[in-house]
Parts: sequence; C-alpha cells; structure tokens
Amino acid sequence: MELSYSQNLEDYHLSLAFAGQKTGTYIDVGAGHPIADNVSFWFYEPGWQGIVVEPQLELAALYERLRRRDIVVRGLVGRECGEIDFHVVDRLHGLSTTREDVAQKAEAFGVRHRTVRAPVTTLAQLCESHDRGSIDFLKIDVEGAEADVLLGGDWKRFRPKVVIVEAVTPMESEPSWHTWEPFLVAQGYRFVLFDTLNRFYVAQEHPEILARLPTERAPWHAVRHMYEVGRAPENTQHPDYTLACDLARGFWASLPYLDTSLIMSILGRARRITNHDDVAALASIVDNEQFRAALGRIACGYDGGQIVDE
Repeated sequence: MELSYSQNLEDYHLSLAFAGQKTGTYIDVGAGHPIADNVSFWFYEPGWQGIVVEPQLELAALYERLRRRDIVVRGLVGRECGEIDFHVVDRLHGLSTTREDVAQKAEAFGVRHRTVRAPVTTLAQLCESHDRGSIDFLKIDVEGAEADVLLGGDWKRFRPKVVIVEAVTPMESEPSWHTWEPFLVAQGYRFVLFDTLNRFYVAQEHPEILARLPTERAPWHAVRHMYEVGRAPENTQHPDYTLACDLARGFWASLPYLDTSLIMSILGRARRITNHDDVAALASIVDNEQFRAALGRIACGYDGGQIVDE
C-alpha cells in the first residue's frame, strides 16, 4: 500500500488527479517539513521536482539536504515584493505566520513566538524567476494569508493545473475561503473538492484532470499514513526499519569517538536548548569523566565489549 505523508490525504487526492504520472512539477508555498505532514513529498519520491517556499531557516535547510532536486526559496510569498514581519512559533512550526493574531492564538498551546523580518516575493515573480515550464499543482498553506499569495499571481502567464489552498482559519477551522475563492474562480478555476481542511481547484482548460480528481474526500484508510508507522527503529512495518536499526547500532557504538561539540549539538537538539546559559551548563556536563563513562556504558552494548543476544 502507498504511504501518505500529508496531514489530510492531500497527496493521495492529488495522486488520483495525476493518475500515476511519474514526473511533473509543483510549487509548494508554506512547505513546512520536507517529509512529515508534507503534500509534495509523495510526488518527489518517484521523480517529480519543483519549487518549495519555506521561510523557517532550519526547515529550508532540511530541504537542501533531503530534497536536492527541488529549488528551495527561503522566504515568503505575498501581494508585493519586499520584506514583512514573520511570526515564528516555537516548536509548533506549522503555525508560524505573517499574521500576528494567529501567532498570538498559538500561545494557547503553551508556546511562544518571536517576530523577524523576512523577504517576500509575489507568486508571479516566483514563477518568472524559477520558470520550470508547465506547473502541475500549486499548494498554498500559509496560516491565514492565502489571499495574499493568490492575489500576487499572474494567472494568465502561469496557470497551475491544480490549485490546493488551505481554506479554514488556523486552530479554529472556520470557513475562510470566501475571502479569496471568487478571485480564483474568476481566473478560470473550477472548485472540485473540499477535504474539510483544503479546497481543490482545476484549471478549466484541463478537463481530463477535472474528471479524475474526486469530488468527495476519500475514505481515511484508502491509503496508509506516515503517523501510523511511527518511528523507524520501533516499528518493523516502517519502510526504513532495517536501515534505522543498523544506523542506531552504529551510532551507539560510535559514541566514545564523537567530538564533544557534536555530542553537545545532539543533546542540545534533543533537549531543545537555545539560550546561552543552558548551553554553558550543558558544556560543563559533557566535559567530565563521569559523562565519558556514561558514553562507554551505552556503547559497550553495541561495540562488541558486552555480549548481548540480538
């Protein structure tokens, strides 16, 4: 069974529209993580490529490591080119947004946000700067700023065959498409599917795709979901279970040989340490004999020192 990476069957529905097409092009605005809850990764795997737009620098850097065929744009898409305030939500990166009211509501989940200035381009300029010919689908998920993205497009020159737009308000799931749908329909796009989170539209000049895209959401278990397979070393059904187990054994065996700065980086990421005082405290813990002994005790179960039945 195929594996869906997206939050709400978006990739599966798109796969039905493109009927096993092996190569193609997408634009993913507000791309998020390159794999988890990602709409375009389903298509990247078999050979598609496209433009991914992600303003959060750590996430954008992951694309450059994991999805090297894609063009990665570190920034935002809006009505005008320039700079704009971007509100980065700690931990819940999917709620980061250009809308301060949305970022403030996210604090109800026990997280904070910080505001940075970020570069912004228009959809028209993005397409012109990175022209890849025909665009099979455009996905927009920008936490309440979808209208800004759509209104910055040149819909006569650049016409994605399918447009999928998050269509409810962040965290509240109230309908929000009334602010931008009339504009998109006026550009020659026909509404086809509402999946309870997104609305799908097909360009009127592509009736063959219109015929294939379902008008109702597919049953949830029509496809397997990434969350169902969990963490790779913990579930034999995970597609990368064997590789993950080999990597884990090799990592534990290598612990005594790792550079101190690398160990600090690993622990800092695991414990979500960002401020200077906590980094200094971690350095004092890592740089002592007791810590080195702990690394040895962990490693000896994997490096051949302690005989353990697998």
